[in-house]
Amino acid sequence: MPKLPLSRLAYSRSGDKGDGSNVGVVAYTQPIYEFLKAELTTNRVREHFREICFGEVDRYEADNLRALNFILHDSLGGGGSESLKTDAQGKTHGLGILFLELEVPDSLEIPPPRNLA
Repeated sequence: MPKLPLSRLAYSRSGDKGDGSNVGVVAYTQPIYEFLKAELTTNRVREHFREICFGEVDRYEADNLRALNFILHDSLGGGGSESLKTDAQGKTHGLGILFLELEVPDSLEIPPPRNLA
């Protein structure tokens, strides 16, 4: 099984929810979404963000959007006006999750890489 960054499987959006960041992951296809529902667990996401997320991670599924929404509690150093962090609103956390690597079965059809230029 090849190891691929999440960016090959989905796109993301993120922001803040008080002292926690909100990270949404939207799969490119339904089969990829089913794979992500099984593999992109709260434990895996928390481990990926272990250097900034000091609380629990919650996951919400939006099947109609092929999306998983993660709340990273205690990840913003107090939130927008309290934090000394460069990104106290969590805007870069969406990009950060796309670097998470997953072992992808050969049977899963992966779209060609996206040109983001």
